Amino acid sequence: MKLNVEDYRRAARAVLPRFVFDYVDGAAERGDCLQRNRDGLDRLTILPRVLRDTTRLDTRIEVFGETWRRPFAIAPMGFNGLTRPQGDVLLARAAAAAGVPFVLSTASNARIEAVVQPSSALNWFQLYVMRERSIAEQMVRRARRAGYRALVLTVDVPVSGYRERDVRNGFKMPFRPSPATLVNLAMRPRWLLRFIAHGMPSFVNLAEEEGSDTLKLQAALLSREMDRSLSWESVDWLRRLWDGPLLLKGVLHPDDARQARAHGVDGLIVSNHGGRQLDGAIATIGALEAVLDAVEGRLPVFVDSGFRSGLDVAKALALGARGVFLGRPLLYGLAVDGEAGAAAVLELIAGELERTMILAGARHIAELERGLLRAA
Repeated sequence: MKLNVEDYRRAARAVLPRFVFDYVDGAAERGDCLQRNRDGLDRLTILPRVLRDTTRLDTRIEVFGETWRRPFAIAPMGFNGLTRPQGDVLLARAAAAAGVPFVLSTASNARIEAVVQPSSALNWFQLYVMRERSIAEQMVRRARRAGYRALVLTVDVPVSGYRERDVRNGFKMPFRPSPATLVNLAMRPRWLLRFIAHGMPSFVNLAEEEGSDTLKLQAALLSREMDRSLSWESVDWLRRLWDGPLLLKGVLHPDDARQARAHGVDGLIVSNHGGRQLDGAIATIGALEAVLDAVEGRLPVFVDSGFRSGLDVAKALALGARGVFLGRPLLYGLAVDGEAGAAAVLELIAGELERTMILAGARHIAELERGLLRAA
C-alpha cells in the first residue's frame, strides 16, 4: 500500500538499478541544498480558519489564458526514458489526463513531435542552450510547429553541479557499466528486460533529423556543457525565435526577477534545480517571497524543488506562488507503475491539497493566503 510519496520513493528504489535511482534521487555534493528545500517547507505551518463552508472546492487556476485543473504541473526532467521506456510520453499522458501541464525537457528521450498530447493544450517545452546555439534554435522552431504553448528557459546551469552519486556510479555518456553495476542490473530483471526490448535511451532532439549521429552532443548535454556566454541580451535573441509565453527557470535572486521583468519575460520559476546544482543555494521556499515582492504582481511566479505533498503545494500557494512544479515524485511513480504510477502520484498530491484546503478553511486557491502561514 502506497499512502504518500515516500512510499513511492521506497518502491522505486526497489525496482530501479542503483545508478538509475541515484540519478533520479541524487543531488549536488553533500545534498545540503536538497535537505534545505525540505527543511524550509517543514518550518512553515498553517494557522487554520474554521466554520467555513467547504462543501465545494475549486482547485483550478488560470495561466496564460489556459485553465489548469490543479495548481501544479510536471516539471521538466531529463532522461525520463531511463526510468521507464517512453517515460516522457507516459508522463505527458498522465498530465493530460489530470488537466495539468507537462514540460518536456531538452534532455528528453522522445522526439518533440511525439510527446505532444492532442487532448491537452497544456504542452510546454524547456530549453537548455548549449555552446552551439543552432541546436537550441532548431528545437524552438520544432516546438512551435508541434503546438507547445510556453517556452521555459533554464538559466541556472552554466555548468553542471557536482553530483557525487553519478560520479561514483560512473554514469556518463557513453555509459560503460562497471562489474558492480552489471551485478546490480542482474538484480533488477524487470527493468533490464524492458531496456533489452527498447534499447538504451538517448537524447533524440539534439538533431533536427531523426536518427542523426549525436554521440558527442549527447555526452555534452549529460555533463551540462552549456553556453556560458548566455546573458540578459540572450533573452532578446530568444524572443525573436519564440512569440509565445516565455519563462525563466532557476531564478532565486530578487534583482534577477526585476531584470526578467524589465526584459519582458512572461513568468518566472523560482528553482534551485531540486538541489542538483549549487549545494549552497537558498531553499526555494525561502527565496519565493522576495522574488514575488520584486515583480510586484506583474507576472506569474511559480516554484519547484523539494515539493513532495499537497500540503507543500498549499504552503507555496499561500505565500503567493501561482503554481508548483513537481519533479522526483512523478519519477518515483513512473518507476513503480509507468503511466498509471505517475497518474496515481498526481491524484495522491491532489487529494492531499484538497484535504489541506478543507482543514485550513480555504474553498478556492485564492483563499490560500499569507495570513494562514506561520514559521514553526
